[in-house]
Amino acid sequence: MLICQITDLHIKAARRRAYGVVDTAAMLEACVAAIAALAPRPDVVVATGDLVDYGRDDEYALLRELLAPLHMPLYLLPGNHDGRDALRRAFPDHPWLRQHDEFVQYAIDEYPVRLVAIDTQVPGHGRGELCARRLDWLEHTLAARADAPTVVLMHHPPFRTGIAHMDLIGLAGADELARVIARHPQVERLLCGHLHRSIHARFGGTVASVCPSPAHQIALDLTPGARDDFVLEPPGYQLHQWDGMRLVTHTAVLGDWGPRHPFRQSGRLID
Repeated sequence: MLICQITDLHIKAARRRAYGVVDTAAMLEACVAAIAALAPRPDVVVATGDLVDYGRDDEYALLRELLAPLHMPLYLLPGNHDGRDALRRAFPDHPWLRQHDEFVQYAIDEYPVRLVAIDTQVPGHGRGELCARRLDWLEHTLAARADAPTVVLMHHPPFRTGIAHMDLIGLAGADELARVIARHPQVERLLCGHLHRSIHARFGGTVASVCPSPAHQIALDLTPGARDDFVLEPPGYQLHQWDGMRLVTHTAVLGDWGPRHPFRQSGRLID
């Protein structure tokens, strides 16, 4: 099974630029075109939050238009920039968005790897939270299929990254989440967004990873008290391949980097 992860799209109405700089709509178009051209084709695409910038209906209408060329199943979840109700209105044909009344969280059991999405949003705030209700739901959902290799999808990563201004809007309830995950060894990975970078850490007896954005990246500055800047480093997405035993992750960089070049000609290494 091949899972494609995109995250932190930050689409704005009327194709406005994020922060007056980043053409997020054009960059998502380029990302979607690259994913649609992949061979082998991903079995699913998961989008781990901050799909739009202000959680507005007109932003989601544009998002839906931009994602339309993806003809594989698409699973969405909210980040701190999203609106749960507007997301549901924009994608009425995605019934899994309504599996839970209060939160956008769901389980998908149709693939070799089970997808379990949990909602970390705190409306009106940049930080995330896993309250007792959400953690109880996750505990029972994981226990229902203890034999199924599982990926947990969430927006806020459950660990400190050393990027100070992002850690300030990190995830409350991470310690409790670690205890839940540790009780369910079938969890192969926690796939996260929010940080706009490729980051990995051990967590709860497994691995939690963060995917880069197809638009702007958070500046990599581990200095305490560093400014909250973003940079236009090469954008990207991730491919997570389940080989029947483990999940192997590849980070793909978007852009035209020229043709592929052979190491060998006529079976011999090129000098």
